[in-house]
Amino acid sequence: MEAIPYYRQICAAQPKGAKNLAAAIKEGEKEKQAAGATGQTTDIQGKIIEFMWKLKKEAYSEATIAGYTYILETLHKRGTNLCDPESVKEIIAKQETWSPARKNQAFKAYKLFLKLTYGINLTMPKYKVPQKLPFIPTEEEIDQLIAGCSHQIATFLQLLKETGARCGEAFNLKWTDIDFATGTIRITPEKGSSPRVFKISGKLVSMLNNLPKKDLKVFTYKNTFYLRKTFTTQRKKIAHKLGNPRLLQIHFHTLRHWKATMEYAKTKDILHVMQCLGHKRIENTLKYTQLVNFKTDEYVCKTAKTIEEAAQLIEAGFEYVTEINNIKLFRKRK
Repeated sequence: MEAIPYYRQICAAQPKGAKNLAAAIKEGEKEKQAAGATGQTTDIQGKIIEFMWKLKKEAYSEATIAGYTYILETLHKRGTNLCDPESVKEIIAKQETWSPARKNQAFKAYKLFLKLTYGINLTMPKYKVPQKLPFIPTEEEIDQLIAGCSHQIATFLQLLKETGARCGEAFNLKWTDIDFATGTIRITPEKGSSPRVFKISGKLVSMLNNLPKKDLKVFTYKNTFYLRKTFTTQRKKIAHKLGNPRLLQIHFHTLRHWKATMEYAKTKDILHVMQCLGHKRIENTLKYTQLVNFKTDEYVCKTAKTIEEAAQLIEAGFEYVTEINNIKLFRKRK
C-alpha cells in the first residue's frame, strides 16, 4: 500500500525533560504513584477503563464514551501499542476499509486518551476528508429498510423519516413528549437547534404504541452507539437479502437529509425546511437546495371519496392536488 504522507509532526509536551513519549509515559506513571494514585493497572485494558471513567467525569455522553472505547479496543486488538504513536499511525494507515473521516475519528480518540491518561498533548496527522453531497435514497429503499428491521429499530427509523430529527434528539424522546390523542411529537433540540413539534402518521403512532412502556424514555438501548451497532447488523442482512448495496449507504443521519430534501422538493420554501430541521442559521439549510434534482416529474396518483381515505393518503405522504366530481385527487412523486 502506498505510504500516506503525514504533513504534521508529532509534538509531545514531555514532563521533566523526557526525551521521548515512552519516557514521558513512564515518568507520568511514577508521578501518579508518588502522588498516591490508587487502582492503576499496568495493562492497557485497565488504562482504557481509566480513560472511560475520566470521560464520564468530564461529562462526555455515553455514546461518545462507548465510541472512543470501541476505537481504542479495536486498535489494541489489531496489534497497536497504544503507548507508541508511531505504532498507532501505522495501524490506522493500514486500515484500507476505513474512510478518511473514520481515521480522523480514531486519531481524535487516541489523542484524548493520551491527554487524559498521561497528560501528554499530541498533534496527530489529519486525513483530508473530501467534501461531497449526502446520499439521498429513494423512499422505497427507506421503507424496505424499515420493513426488514426489528420493531424498535424500525420505529426509530420511521420517526427519523417523518421528523428529520437528529439521532440524539430521537433517542432522547420520552413518552411525555408524545401526544397520542393529537398524533404529535415534541422534539427537544440538541447542538443549539430549535425545539420542534411534528404531526406524525397513524403508522408511526401504532408503532410507538406497540413498544413496551417500561421507562421514561421511548427507546431502551443503553446509548446511541449500541443502537447504531444493532442497526448496522440488521441493515447488512437486509441489503444482502434484497440484493441492493445502496441500502448500506443509509445511516440515521441520511433520513434527516432525505426529509429536508423532500420538504424542499415539495414546498420550494427554504425557510420551511430550516424550521423543520431546527436550524438557526440558514447557511446550514441551503445545501438541500442542491440535492433536489429529480430526473422526471412522474407521480403516483390516488383518489379519495371520503375523509378517512383522504387522511390515509396524507399519512402515506401523498399531497392534495384538486377535486373533480366530488373525488379528491392526491399525488406523490415516484
